[in-house]
Amino acid sequence: MDKSTFKKFLALSCTITIIFILILTYTSNISLSQYMAPVYNMPKIPEALNSITPIKGSEHFMVSAFIDHRLGGVIRVISIIKRNNLQPLYCVYCITVHDCKTVQADVQIHSDHFGFPFHVSDVICEGKHMQNATHVLISTKDSDNNNMEYLPIKNRVSTNTFKFDFTICISNLFGKYNNVLQFAQTMEMYKLLGVQHVVIYNTSCGPDLEKLLKHYETEGILEIVSWPIDKFLNPSPGWNFQEHKGDLHYYGQLVTLNECIYRHMYQSRYVLLNDIDEIIMPYKHSNLPSLMEDLQSAHPSVGVFRIENHIFPKTQFEDSGKFKRAEWNNIPGVNIMEHIYREPDRKYVYNPAKMIVNPRKVQQTSVHSTLDEFGGSYNVQFDVCRIVHVREPLQGHLTKDQLFIDKRVWDFEQELIPNVYQTLIFSGLLRP
Repeated sequence: MDKSTFKKFLALSCTITIIFILILTYTSNISLSQYMAPVYNMPKIPEALNSITPIKGSEHFMVSAFIDHRLGGVIRVISIIKRNNLQPLYCVYCITVHDCKTVQADVQIHSDHFGFPFHVSDVICEGKHMQNATHVLISTKDSDNNNMEYLPIKNRVSTNTFKFDFTICISNLFGKYNNVLQFAQTMEMYKLLGVQHVVIYNTSCGPDLEKLLKHYETEGILEIVSWPIDKFLNPSPGWNFQEHKGDLHYYGQLVTLNECIYRHMYQSRYVLLNDIDEIIMPYKHSNLPSLMEDLQSAHPSVGVFRIENHIFPKTQFEDSGKFKRAEWNNIPGVNIMEHIYREPDRKYVYNPAKMIVNPRKVQQTSVHSTLDEFGGSYNVQFDVCRIVHVREPLQGHLTKDQLFIDKRVWDFEQELIPNVYQTLIFSGLLRP
């Protein structure tokens, strides 16, 4: 090939290559734009940013939404409903911002309202193609749904594998709660017992406890859910409406317990429903996994295990003072290691229990028992597992000699004490 022919060939090759690149680039841009445009240009469904969302045109509130696979894939919205002012409610569920459907809701107010006007309720939404929905809101008949906030729908996929084996649901912190030492001791005890995850619904807490909460949150064991119920209602500080008054039972304790069960339906094998001053303590097993392995093996269909509550009065101290540690003197709160005296059980008085539950077998729960479950419940024997509850006495007239000595917490002292010490240092509450 002479030089002239070679130059012509090279020029033609370059021209063809450039044309090919231009064609490829043009067609690629068209193809990419078909896929990329929806990502950048599609309007998003406005999501609720808070844990409590008012339902417009009503006195009610939405909290969170979940697919319930046990009931054929309906949407269950945990809500707070004013019982004596319940109008027809509707579910607006969306697959995309332009594909929303409206169906009438079935409102199921839980039975144990204790006389309070507002109470936890399940708003059940049932409709076509609901399994594809990503967001839902509850509306009234005359509501204008424009500019309303939707709840993201959780639990869209069911699974038999879990991130955690044991999760504790602590219903509420309120009243600037600042019982730091007992909180730290309880958390460290639960770690030794095999708990990997703790959830707290926080309305308010004291400044020292806030430091401790931040430490545990950073550590990864604690999930804090903001619970500003006092911004929407006048929550009661107690459970008895006649005595404590208010709009809602115990700062919405039953709302948060039910919400926590559904929140961890497919995250945790078991959920413990108890207060932060209570330790569900195995007495014949070294930890909770071995306890539950035996209980579940003996009662394979049961999903609710009720644990007896037992009071350890914080007014009675063990005599030697061996756990009255100088480094804890300025830490606010109760030192559970000092309180080994247990009140006797009163057979003629109802002893409230707390629970370890399989969340996939619970539909509705109260504080001391479930209201609707699959598989029934089992009362765990006192000598197998019981609650160590260090608090004000219920039988304050009893002398120390009339109480039982129960040193179960001391079995963990070699690990518990240094772990608490390190935690208080890491939280900035102690100097090393």
